[in-house]
Amino acid sequence: RRLPLLAKSSFRLATLLKLREATRDERRNRLAEAVQAEAVLDQRLEEIERDLDALIEASRRFHQPGAVDLERLLSAGRFELELRAEQQILDQQKQTVADEIESRRKHLTEADRSVRILEKLREKHVERDRALALRTEQKTLDETAVSRRRGEDSSW
Repeated sequence: RRLPLLAKSSFRLATLLKLREATRDERRNRLAEAVQAEAVLDQRLEEIERDLDALIEASRRFHQPGAVDLERLLSAGRFELELRAEQQILDQQKQTVADEIESRRKHLTEADRSVRILEKLREKHVERDRALALRTEQKTLDETAVSRRRGEDSSW
């Protein structure tokens, strides 16, 4: 004989669990956006480093003996200043984004923890319902067995 299907029990905190999962997912997305922003900043900083390296190499060629192209030398100096200023701004932005990433990671960890707590409560609820169903089934089987035995005893 098979156990009766467990009645679909309602986990009273199911709505709260769904809300917490949605919050966790939203925070996960926000963290991903911040990480992406950091990657864009890193990429631009790498471009600036390459540009500065190329500029330094070009400056070495400018300082070769012979005729000096003053306009080119001044232009290279201005370009270096612009690159260094942008690099400084990006470094500040990167620090701000890193702080934001840390904050968002913390919020995601908290949201994930609250989801796990509710999932554990749901699991306990399901196990309690399962145990109750098993006890009920066992009681039914015992009552059936006692009834049959009484029926067998009375027929003698």
